Amino acid sequence: MPVALPVGVALHRKGGVKLPALAALLMTALAARLPERRFVLCADGAYACLAGEDLPRTTVVSRMRRDAALFGPKPPPTGCRGRPRTRGERLGTPQEIAGALQRRQFAKVTVDWRGRSETRLVWSREVLWYGVRPKAMVRLVVVRDPAGVEHDDYFFTTDLAMVPAEVLSIYAGRWAIEVTYRDVKQIVGGEQLQTWKGAGPERAAHLSFFLHGTIWLWYLSDSGTTPRFNSQPWYTAKTIPSFADAMAELRRVLWRERIMPTSRTQPLSPEMATVLIDALAMAA
Repeated sequence: MPVALPVGVALHRKGGVKLPALAALLMTALAARLPERRFVLCADGAYACLAGEDLPRTTVVSRMRRDAALFGPKPPPTGCRGRPRTRGERLGTPQEIAGALQRRQFAKVTVDWRGRSETRLVWSREVLWYGVRPKAMVRLVVVRDPAGVEHDDYFFTTDLAMVPAEVLSIYAGRWAIEVTYRDVKQIVGGEQLQTWKGAGPERAAHLSFFLHGTIWLWYLSDSGTTPRFNSQPWYTAKTIPSFADAMAELRRVLWRERIMPTSRTQPLSPEMATVLIDALAMAA
């Protein structure tokens, strides 16, 4: 599964700027800092409205409402008097469109699903989601479970050239964001603030996200292609490290520098020192 590293944090207050507007401000600031880069903004359905924002050099990938009103492209001018049409024929909702599709109309694709390969059935077409992006088309992607167990899912992208399998893989990788929130709150301690007044809570939140990104970057660059982590007896099939493993490895490095030099009178054996440090690193 991809690793999500925070690069921007904004404070949301009740009655203040809405969450999608804050996200748009963060993306605009990021694009200004990196003028040579292009971005793919992947967000859940609550942020689908960002597709209608004029975000610089940014492609939006998100989930589409199953009851969204979809239309065909805007027809060309007719030359008649009166206001020209701004949308084409009504296509129905994603759920209605998917309900009329036959299995043979879907294409079978293999997608990257959080670090593993999964098979899905996909169907796509360009549509006008007038309520969100009235001036440009988006690509609707209908995803169906080949086994027929899961309900159909509906995604979209503002990049009309993006293939359906890529849309689904990008959205599946979005789960790494939720993992980052959990790690920052529970492991770094971002939800156990010791400050409540003024700008204290905001500064503590910024520091928590900064520490999360810094620890991951240090761990990945220091361990290279052979990351170190302890295999527990109850999880022998574990093959990839988590953020808790990165934090434990940082403790090992720091405590090894502190414990070994202070044990001069009766130095610990290398085996005992390793066992002690490993136990402390995982327990803290």
